[in-house]
Amino acid sequence: MLEVKTVDKPDERRDFPRGHLEALHLTGLDFAVGTFEPGWRWSESVAPIAGTGSCMVHHNGYVVRGRLHLRMDDGGEGEVGPGDVFVCPPGHDAWVVGDEQVVVYDFAGTMANEYAKK
Repeated sequence: MLEVKTVDKPDERRDFPRGHLEALHLTGLDFAVGTFEPGWRWSESVAPIAGTGSCMVHHNGYVVRGRLHLRMDDGGEGEVGPGDVFVCPPGHDAWVVGDEQVVVYDFAGTMANEYAKK
């Protein structure tokens, strides 16, 4: 069965301080578009919703726009930007670097199903 959806018409949208997530649900794939404004930080904007000390969602991501810094609970850290594909396991914080909006496509499914869900 062929399924086609467009990111311009997501199945749901979740708003949180300085950002939002738009999710598309297809058979075998849950896809998310995360949009984060300058000043967004997971530990400040999403932690109160998640109720955890760090992000416990696994991400398979592709950065469309902007720069995002990731810091793992074990101290490892790195930065991703436009054109970067990344895998980030649970147990991290993240924040926008600079003054440009960040847009990330996430293919893990967990983000589309659980991230910032009240």
